[in-house]
Amino acid sequence: MAIPDYQTCMLPLLKFYSDGYEHTKREAVDALAIEFKLTDREKAEMLPSGQQEVFDNRVGWAKTYLKKAGLIDSPRRGFHRITPRGLEVLEGKPTHIDVSFLSKFREFQEFRTTRHSRADAPPEVVDQEQTPEESLENAYQKIRADLASELLQQLNSCSPAFFERLVVEVVVQMGYGGSRKDAGKAVGRSGDGGIDGLIKEDKLGLDTIYIQAKRWENTVGRPEIQRFVGALTGLRAKKGLFITTSGFSSEAEDYVSRIDSRVVLIDGETLSQLMIDHNVGVSTVSTFEMKKIDSDYFSEE
Repeated sequence: MAIPDYQTCMLPLLKFYSDGYEHTKREAVDALAIEFKLTDREKAEMLPSGQQEVFDNRVGWAKTYLKKAGLIDSPRRGFHRITPRGLEVLEGKPTHIDVSFLSKFREFQEFRTTRHSRADAPPEVVDQEQTPEESLENAYQKIRADLASELLQQLNSCSPAFFERLVVEVVVQMGYGGSRKDAGKAVGRSGDGGIDGLIKEDKLGLDTIYIQAKRWENTVGRPEIQRFVGALTGLRAKKGLFITTSGFSSEAEDYVSRIDSRVVLIDGETLSQLMIDHNVGVSTVSTFEMKKIDSDYFSEE
């Protein structure tokens, strides 16, 4: 089954606390994972940022909302338990608990009013199945995808010489080739068949990576990759990087997976993502930090 949204988690979470004991968040997450029969893969699925598991995040927000409605409380740091109001709710045998259900409680109404009355408060999430982190991260991924698309258009309109220089810039920013000046000297130096240039694998120059950079619109097929590998063989080289603004055929990808030489294929989409990651051809417009309570700071033990 799919990972349940945070509202679907609310009723099972409240039932988990119905034993009256104090429980940690990890105990709650593990219990609900069993309740929803999640696979190890589903439990390990991360938010786009890679900073937190999706299911952990959703259970965390379900817990927060139940607490704001007074159905559970926190008797001590890191632990939660059900309240008399929470037990009363369960006695009514509700078929579901969601934001609308919690809105009947004054404390929850005040919580939402406080959040939304601030001048700088974000707009209400349209998709009620997403947690605030998911909404923010999905919006970021949409902006990033649009930026990558614009970058790819720019790459397809630049000259071959500019494209080769750009490729070197990206590789240097990734930590290869030593200085930008040293790497730049290598481009176009060999002029050997399918080789457009070479670059140091590390700053000490212990090994060399041979590069072919092609600003193409058509899919790069196996014959082009074979010629590149042949050029590597002629130079007794074992490592190559083939970068294009288009894509690679399945035959080309299968071929590089079965040869002795280590050849990495980077298509236009991947290249544009690397440019964003390493700040090549892009600039920062704004930066947001996501913060949470530092429980250790408030510990008086």
